[in-house]
Amino acid sequence: MKIYTKRGDNGTTGVYRGKRVAKSAPQIEINGAVDEAQAFIGLARSELINDDRLNDILMRIEKDLWVLMAEVATEKSAKVAFSAGVDQVSESMVKNIEKLIDEFMSAFKMPKEFVVPGGNRASAQLDVSRTVIRRAERVAVQHQAYVADSYIINYLNRLSDLLWALARFVENGSITAKEV
Repeated sequence: MKIYTKRGDNGTTGVYRGKRVAKSAPQIEINGAVDEAQAFIGLARSELINDDRLNDILMRIEKDLWVLMAEVATEKSAKVAFSAGVDQVSESMVKNIEKLIDEFMSAFKMPKEFVVPGGNRASAQLDVSRTVIRRAERVAVQHQAYVADSYIINYLNRLSDLLWALARFVENGSITAKEV
């Protein structure tokens, strides 16, 4: 099976449910940032050792981001058949992130000063993931029409907070990162 189709050679890309749009379209900008963040989350996940719970959380986030990207890439008229949590960000997805934030924030003392990223590789990668999610959020806010009547911005906002909390949790030695 070939991975290339040549259909994008004209500057367009396919979106969910078959439509083609310019590669510079707002929904592609949003999804590009989310896709980048998802890759960094995967990189952070690969850096962690012997923590099945944190790996499960990060894997769940990566899967949630697929849901978010599907919603962004679909025209509003095609979303009528969507199911919350399957191909549309749901309020419960946001609430799950909030519960995780509360759990992990209670596991360490809040820093009294600004945090300088880089306490270890995994925490630094979580911080990079957080900054890319923040960019995705800014792009989504800039293109409100693609995220209107949705929990997308709420989810991205909470996810950046969770990634910050996870980075501090990892940094404070609560779990061990792989040796370089």
